[in-house]
Amino acid sequence: MFGKSGVSKLERLQKFMARSGVASRRHCEEMIAAGLVKVNGKTVTTPGTRVTPGVDRVEVDGRKIGRPEKKVYLLVYKPRGYVTTVEDPRGRRKVTDLVTGVPQRVYPVGRLDYDSEGLLLLTNDGELTQALTHPRHRVSKTYRVRVEGTPARESLEQMARGLVLDDGPTAPAAAGLVEVDAQGNALLEITIHEGRNRQVRRMCAQIGHPVRRLKRVRTGPLSLGGLKPGQYRHLTLPEVRQLREAAGLSPAECSQTSAKRARKTVGS
Repeated sequence: MFGKSGVSKLERLQKFMARSGVASRRHCEEMIAAGLVKVNGKTVTTPGTRVTPGVDRVEVDGRKIGRPEKKVYLLVYKPRGYVTTVEDPRGRRKVTDLVTGVPQRVYPVGRLDYDSEGLLLLTNDGELTQALTHPRHRVSKTYRVRVEGTPARESLEQMARGLVLDDGPTAPAAAGLVEVDAQGNALLEITIHEGRNRQVRRMCAQIGHPVRRLKRVRTGPLSLGGLKPGQYRHLTLPEVRQLREAAGLSPAECSQTSAKRARKTVGS
């Protein structure tokens, strides 16, 4: 539809947008369908439209998309009371508010509930975001979950085999008992390979033990380490390569990333 022969290879619009750091490929497709994208001044609503990078002018919500930005990969300890969307109509605090010192515009990889805390990745690498969140790649996510009461072994085994929720059966999960506090409330460690909305909370409610507190401690090969709520750090190049491998991407195609251990705390 667009593009000039003999200059550069044609590329699907959503792929070009994701490679330019706009958002994940899936989100880019939604933006195109919503009429937020123009190519050479004309609104395009067909995700499969092909463009020629460096030739066709692509605008997203009035902002020109040019040469891809330097890729940035951040590991954030999201505190409770933050949303994992880039905009919130209710005016609640956003996880992107924690990284205001980063010049590039970054986006959350997946989501973490408003009332939950823990590890969240932020990046402008749309390709990696798409791969990490696609259920085909089964990237693991591990949580420490304080629940009401103490589940019986049979309940944990049921969770491990898979539960039937209102949106269908879950894939098998790893679930183990870590400790029981003085009030008789158990701390569980649960690992899942899916990304359904509030899945861990719903799984715990299904076995009769509602969640009191939930923290994500690991995603794929990455863990929180010594980060405290509100802090973040840049991933190292080896960590980005490990993430790409976990998401089924070639580590050899990893672009330059910061290896510094920058951290920032919200407030004082």
